[in-house]
Amino acid sequence: MEKENQKTQEIEREDALELNAPQKQQNVKPEDFDWDAYENDSVVSSAERGKYEEMYSNTLSSITENEVVDGTIVAMNKREALVNIGYKSEGVINMSEFRYNPDIKVGDTVEVYVESQEDRNGQLSLSHKKARALRSWDRVNQALEQDEIIKGYIKCRTKGGMIVDVFGIEAFLPGSQIDVKPIRDYDVFVGKTMEFKVVKINHEFKNVVVSHKALIEAELEQQKKDIISKLEKGQVLEGTVKNITSYGVFIDLGGVDGLIHITDISWGRIQHPEEVVQLDQKLNVVILDFDDDKKRIALGLKQLTPHPWDALDANLKVGDKVKGKVVVMADYGAFVEIAPGVEGLIHVSEMSWSQHLRSANEFLKVGDEIEAVILTLDREERKMSLGMKQLKPDPWENIADKYAVGTKHTAKVRNFTTFGVFVEIEEGVDGLIHISDLSWTKKIKHPAEFTTIGADIEVVVLEIDKENRRLRLGHKQLEENPWDVFETVFSVDSVYEGTIIELTEKGAVVSLPYGVEGFATPKHLVKEDGTSAKLDEKLEFKVIEFNKEAKKIIVSHSRIFEDAKRGEEKAKKDTAAKATKKATKKIADTLEKTTLGDIAELAALKEEMAQAEKPKATKKAKKEEPKKDEEAGEEK
Repeated sequence: MEKENQKTQEIEREDALELNAPQKQQNVKPEDFDWDAYENDSVVSSAERGKYEEMYSNTLSSITENEVVDGTIVAMNKREALVNIGYKSEGVINMSEFRYNPDIKVGDTVEVYVESQEDRNGQLSLSHKKARALRSWDRVNQALEQDEIIKGYIKCRTKGGMIVDVFGIEAFLPGSQIDVKPIRDYDVFVGKTMEFKVVKINHEFKNVVVSHKALIEAELEQQKKDIISKLEKGQVLEGTVKNITSYGVFIDLGGVDGLIHITDISWGRIQHPEEVVQLDQKLNVVILDFDDDKKRIALGLKQLTPHPWDALDANLKVGDKVKGKVVVMADYGAFVEIAPGVEGLIHVSEMSWSQHLRSANEFLKVGDEIEAVILTLDREERKMSLGMKQLKPDPWENIADKYAVGTKHTAKVRNFTTFGVFVEIEEGVDGLIHISDLSWTKKIKHPAEFTTIGADIEVVVLEIDKENRRLRLGHKQLEENPWDVFETVFSVDSVYEGTIIELTEKGAVVSLPYGVEGFATPKHLVKEDGTSAKLDEKLEFKVIEFNKEAKKIIVSHSRIFEDAKRGEEKAKKDTAAKATKKATKKIADTLEKTTLGDIAELAALKEEMAQAEKPKATKKAKKEEPKKDEEAGEEK
């Protein structure tokens, strides 16, 4: 730059010398001679110099600092651009300020901001970035109003889109407005300069939204109309995979999008469209359907190949064995693919001879390779049902031989009910143990008190119900009935020590020896001191009732001291009776010693008293006779 300045000064000096050359031939009067100019080696007078300087200044542009003017790029390299604004020297601007416009070249007109006419190096200081910033909002608003296409530099990524430098303003480019196609990698756009349209300005928050998609939508809209007008059902078109979702694939047909549903991608069952297609893959598709406006277009891919059922072996029939792979699981069954696109359903009831209501997931899982038997085959409806249990013999065919009444077996607990336990002796052979057949001695309220699901339990076959495919089983029958022995042990009035293990309003359950339980009503729980027995209290109990059939023992604690008290009272009564008897006997003995004379004397005394009573009785009879006569007359 210094060399350029020196060159400019030399040119100015030469111009000045040429202007002054004619002056050398003029005659100058001594009094008009400029001695100061002569001393400075100049032949031009001060007045003339001022005149020439004014003429030179008039050839330059009149600029002021902090002003935006237009300039022309006169030279440029990778780092800097030399801009001429018509001033006595050019300004230098860093090329980073032009990165939004990579096509800029020498001769282009640009707007610049005059920061200083001369910096400390005497250089004109300009800024293109500041000039754009000062005029940016006017330019942005103008671009929005006139629907103008502008250029912007994509600076970086941000949440939901990109940041674009437009006229020195940071504008937002939403991800959905970059292209008509979904963008999978935003980073490839960073650092690029692209054309945009201003679509929205928020003056309050100084926000600008731009769109690149809007530039190509108009062109695509026309292409879309042309394609839609020619669409027909059954038509085969070439398209490009635009987007893949879990439910289907979007195909770009050249400005028009269509959807291939996952069920129309392949005749076989697939979990995700990515198993068959890939992004940007070109495919031939067939138009299956579209709405009246032809905005929703349903496409098919599998329809371009023959249906697998049409190629199914013609000799295949019911009863044949087939091999296949489990492709889908449901609670009610499993779908097995025996050939690409040909599936059969194995219902859960056909998976095992067992009668349990189970889920199919207990038997199979997706990916299992299995063998099955064809149960039904409908080629027209393209349906097939399969069975697995038919590969094994039915265990109920010879149930009476294998599980005869009275035989003992080991079973597995499958389920509980309030009335018993469901067990499985082998697959397909189920049985029920009634709650009353679990134990001879314990009173079980729920089977969970006795066993657990999944546990093994020993059983005895009590009854076979072949028609309903169910066995009645027992567990307590593995042992002899202990109540035959208990009848002699827990006889009435026998006393045993027991513990109250349960207490209710109706009474208490008492644990007795040998694992037997008795029952005592509240009045039989009263102790000798008048208080009632408590839970977990250990006392003596007397058996007051034993019922072998009902397996019930009634006991009482209060009877122990009550019976003792009654015994004492009885003993006292017996003693008193013996004393009375003894006294009576003594009197009898005394009477036996009485003489006959005494007896005669007593007899005479008795007769004398009887004679005295006779006159009184006669008088009384006479008085009563008239009364009777009067009463008889009144009756007549």
